[in-house]
Amino acid sequence: MTRKNTSGSGGNAVEVRGLVKHFGATKALDGVDLDVREGTVLGVLGPNGAGKTTLVRALSTLIRPDAGTARVAGYDVLTQPRQLRRVIGMTGQYASVDEKLSGFENLYMIGRLLDLSRKDARRRADSMLERFSLTEAAKRPAMQYSGGMRRRLDLAASMIGQPAVLYLDEPTTGLDPRTRNEVWEEVQRMVTEGATVLLTTQYMEEAEQLAQELTVIDRGRVIAGGRVDELKAKVGGRTLVIRPADRGELPRMVGALAQAGLDGITGASADEAEGTVSVPLLSDEQLTAVIGLLSERGFAVADISTHLPSLDEVFLAVTGQKASAPAEQDDTDALQEVAA
Repeated sequence: MTRKNTSGSGGNAVEVRGLVKHFGATKALDGVDLDVREGTVLGVLGPNGAGKTTLVRALSTLIRPDAGTARVAGYDVLTQPRQLRRVIGMTGQYASVDEKLSGFENLYMIGRLLDLSRKDARRRADSMLERFSLTEAAKRPAMQYSGGMRRRLDLAASMIGQPAVLYLDEPTTGLDPRTRNEVWEEVQRMVTEGATVLLTTQYMEEAEQLAQELTVIDRGRVIAGGRVDELKAKVGGRTLVIRPADRGELPRMVGALAQAGLDGITGASADEAEGTVSVPLLSDEQLTAVIGLLSERGFAVADISTHLPSLDEVFLAVTGQKASAPAEQDDTDALQEVAA
């Protein structure tokens, strides 16, 4: 049974306006607005304690926001929680499977809870076990699974009902590269099949690999958002990287660019270790002029390329913090929710 997005808008699968959540004196969400277009992945970035997990829990009806509105797959989060739960899936930072049940039993149980027939529940369980390379371990208790296997089983459980909207809260934390790539492939396959994904992560590579658009949250507020390339452009635009055939030409090349006024606002810079010259680009015309100057002055160039800032640089620019490896838990959110 395929879960359909029932919004009927042909636009956004998730619409959030002014979402607020307090835990005592702490405001975990401070007027969050965001949209997730149908059939896309929205990456939600932010430092630990920014409110990412609180947002996911509010949108999945696990906690009730104090103010604001949210609609997911056409259902109101506050007034239609039962209907909503049937069309969403969620994977948190920790696997939430029943360790006494086998892998197959976990998935079959979830299927039945989602009102699949016995036949369909068995079929879906077998299919998901195969898709996540767990068929050989299907009859073993989940307690005997490795951490990576538990994570894959948890992801399979969240996808059993073919949800219209899937929440992935730091889904690849602690996974080895091979398992992480398997998770990425499965997420991409679900989106191809029509699912919408809200992904929280601190892996810059993961956000760039999966997300079409990004929202950056800090201290419970959205501080930046847009397509990946748009956010990169906001940090400073493109940089031209030139590698002369002769490293000894680095100082002369920088001087020639400065003399011609083609070194951008902040000036061209030489990286002795890499043997390159970096030039901030203000326009396509500047790029053309730089290449023309290099040819005119007789510089032999081994390589030339342009690049936008990395997502790590974007993260630093908009949050004031360096991107870090994901912690095992969003400590601030967790402590606040326990206190609540």
